[in-house]
Amino acid sequence: MQVLRSVRGVPAEIVGAFREPAAFAQAASGQYFVFDRQAHTVYGIDAALTAAWKIVQIGAEAGRILQPTAFGLAPNGTFVVADRPGVAERIQVFAAGGSPLGGFTLPGRAQETITLEGVVLNGVGTLNYDGRRVLMSQPQTGALVAEYTLSGGVARTFGALRKTGYEADPAVHLGLNSGIPLPAPGGFYFVFLAGAPTFRKYDARGALVFERHVEGIELDPVIAALPTEWRRRKGTDETLIPVIPPVVRAAAVDARGRLWMSFVSAPVTYAYDADGEKARVVRFEGAGTLSPASLFFSHTGRLLVAPGCYEFEPR
Repeated sequence: MQVLRSVRGVPAEIVGAFREPAAFAQAASGQYFVFDRQAHTVYGIDAALTAAWKIVQIGAEAGRILQPTAFGLAPNGTFVVADRPGVAERIQVFAAGGSPLGGFTLPGRAQETITLEGVVLNGVGTLNYDGRRVLMSQPQTGALVAEYTLSGGVARTFGALRKTGYEADPAVHLGLNSGIPLPAPGGFYFVFLAGAPTFRKYDARGALVFERHVEGIELDPVIAALPTEWRRRKGTDETLIPVIPPVVRAAAVDARGRLWMSFVSAPVTYAYDADGEKARVVRFEGAGTLSPASLFFSHTGRLLVAPGCYEFEPR
């Protein structure tokens, strides 16, 4: 276990004004961004960490966000927000200053099977945006990853669903195939959110390179207690939806192609090298021990962590 202590953080008088900083990221210009899910707001913070301002505010109309679920920042400072102003899920693209650049609405309704403290993690609860495409986990398409153009077209899908043993229960089967898609040097990673902790690596064409099971002493009690039955709750259309607890909370890839992932039930982060071997076990310390809800590698190589809005030098 290695302890990484923060080298920088957003001052308390600024971060204390946020209600739920669900993502903390930085563009190549140096400007920081905070996605405050509970406030339905995206904030900007200057590079010196001296002031914050609202970039995108609450609202159902285009150019505003309502019931947001996910945020993605590209190096050029443009960003996307997924929200749900109604029954449909919407993706909006914004300039660094908050001007709307476009967006699209996804067809159908998401199955909200993976939740954590009232926050939906599947559907478009996780996404990745690099300035030209949006990667989303959409197992209902029959593939793990769907790559969207910024106009809403599906450029491609890839990644075979894993076997779960619950194929006869589609909602559970799809929930256990929900995850976090991540671009990586020369390809992609896909980290499964729930069930037996696992990740896969794909090449640039979307062909499977390898699959690894995530293990460690910190996760032994979690794996031993994985459920085989799930309580059900009524969805918006009165159907009964299984509620599947997540194991993985956040993941990110650094410039060296190492995959970092944090967990719900253990305040640790595992780092795997580009060959899929576990390289590090890390605990983050800010004002206290952190359980990351978001991981983001900046253009300088620093790791930005929310909540708390701290920076770390991962070395």
